[in-house]
Amino acid sequence: MSATAVAPRLLGVRRRRLGVLLALLASVAVAVVLSVTIGSKSVPLADAWHALTAPTGSENDLVIRSLRLPRTALGVLAGLALGVAGALMQGHTRNPLADPGLLGVTQGAAFAMVASIILLGASTLLTYIWYGLAGALVASVAVFALGMVGGRGGPTPVTLALAGTAVSALLYALTSALVLLDEQAMDVFRFWQAGSIASRGADVVWQVLPFVVAGLVLALVNAPGLNALSLGEDVARSLGQNIPLTRTIGIAAVTLLSGAAVAACGSLAFVGLIVPHLARPLSGTDHRWLLPYSGLIGAALLLTADVIGRVVAPPGELEVGVVLALLGAPFFVFLVRRRKPVRL
Repeated sequence: MSATAVAPRLLGVRRRRLGVLLALLASVAVAVVLSVTIGSKSVPLADAWHALTAPTGSENDLVIRSLRLPRTALGVLAGLALGVAGALMQGHTRNPLADPGLLGVTQGAAFAMVASIILLGASTLLTYIWYGLAGALVASVAVFALGMVGGRGGPTPVTLALAGTAVSALLYALTSALVLLDEQAMDVFRFWQAGSIASRGADVVWQVLPFVVAGLVLALVNAPGLNALSLGEDVARSLGQNIPLTRTIGIAAVTLLSGAAVAACGSLAFVGLIVPHLARPLSGTDHRWLLPYSGLIGAALLLTADVIGRVVAPPGELEVGVVLALLGAPFFVFLVRRRKPVRL
């Protein structure tokens, strides 16, 4: 095929991908509007806009600015982080069933939060987040180090999966033992395990924002190398890729993204697992497009699930982690039955 024939085709593909990107941005914007206006107390869109631009201290202003806005912002950050982390994890392990928890991030955060309550007297949400993030980082480093034992050139997908499973199982057992010793730790762990973006203030958003931004930057840097790795390590090496460095950057991105999300919001099942499967038919195998698509779909999905949780059980609400599990489990079964197994 001549270059003159290829150029229009490539231009068409790029335009289609940009169109999909704009559509996903629009879907996130719609989800943000729904998240800000819908709840146990619905707020008209005009009043919500007034609360953001010219607040007067009314009840609607307080609801929007103190409760809904931080909750929505955290939902966007967590959805972006988990969606991108899931796509990275599936790409690096070449396992379509992989999710960020495979690195031990979730159980590392849980163990650190419970241990901080029992051993260090931590008593506030802001303190839990820092310990949870530290635990997620330490667990990921441990999995990465174990994955390198006995290998050459860095961890492989198989050693990462095995090390992650072992570390996660150990940390879960230790966490379960600790929560039996302290009632406060059990209450915090139970609420955190359900997964929620409610009752988080703006200070929580600002604390996790730097980690999410750093993780997203590393993910975008990692995308070209991940494209090369998808062709096989031998091909990637022949193309000049530094495979250990590429894997290290990818694992660092997954750790920062998923660690920040789970430390602030708890265990949000199925986001990192399902979202890449939704994004891949739209983006193809090019991770330069798959990663942003996954992040936007993750944000829209998490906010939508949170809105559903607010309206299905009035006057109370279901935690977003519960809604995600209820929606995600049957959808994933449907996805597996309808599609051929994905080769990564």
